[in-house]
Amino acid sequence: MGTACPPGLTRAMTILVLGATGKTGRRIVPWLRADGVEVRAASRSGETRFDWDDRSTWADAVRDVTAVYVVAPEEPAVIEPFVTEAVAAGAGRFVVLSGRGIDRAAEAMGPQADGSPGVFGPGMVEAERAVAASGAEWTVLRANNFDQNFSEDVWAAPVAAGRLALPMGAVGEPFVDVEDVAEVAAAVLTQDGHAGRIYDVSGPESLTFAEATEVIGALTKPIEYVELTPEQYVEELVAEGYPGEFVQTLDAMFTIMRAGHLSEPADGVEQVLGRRPGSFAAYAERVFGG
Repeated sequence: MGTACPPGLTRAMTILVLGATGKTGRRIVPWLRADGVEVRAASRSGETRFDWDDRSTWADAVRDVTAVYVVAPEEPAVIEPFVTEAVAAGAGRFVVLSGRGIDRAAEAMGPQADGSPGVFGPGMVEAERAVAASGAEWTVLRANNFDQNFSEDVWAAPVAAGRLALPMGAVGEPFVDVEDVAEVAAAVLTQDGHAGRIYDVSGPESLTFAEATEVIGALTKPIEYVELTPEQYVEELVAEGYPGEFVQTLDAMFTIMRAGHLSEPADGVEQVLGRRPGSFAAYAERVFGG
């Protein structure tokens, strides 16, 4: 997994990886360690305990770190105090995982009932703002939906059951492999030349959800894709027992995606790594192929 030390990589680093047991974090940690970088893998259940809601866990996590990988919580109020504490402890570089199109959310969602602009991912929005205002180096990775959402997260159970029902229509999505996101994150955490950059990170081609389920179904069993209205989608989620905040988040995400702002492939992986990102078909073969 490791690579030759590229120009600008600083091995004398201690990098704090938040969300180290999550989809991106648990993949970033071995990339960094394979390159000889000291990593503090932090989460509620990780090697280093870290809880956004328990500030007593912050000091040990940030002590003497030089860089931080940030997976933001939904609650934005804790983010600026954490960034401030990390900078005071020595952090001079932040890399934030964010969502592609987050800067177009208000446009896509329209005003809320009270007339205020729509906001998607308030934690990610605040994390982007807080690191940019921190005085430290910062880089933002705005990613499309992960390939692994079909096997590790929100769509895994419906795919396994053979029925995926979503309110997406014929708008495509250039799903990105989390392995690529992790490699990009490891590179910008350790190499110079990425300060102040925002990278849109996607896969190499745009697929509709119906096409994506066909790719997986060809390797497993046929998967029925059902097109829902947004109202039907919300009703199904509520009927399945999902909490209201989670339902609102997914509904908002699909509102942004249907607007088409995220459908064109981006070149962030190629900019950072000098190669094309992995295809959805390659992911599906690796994960679902016998």
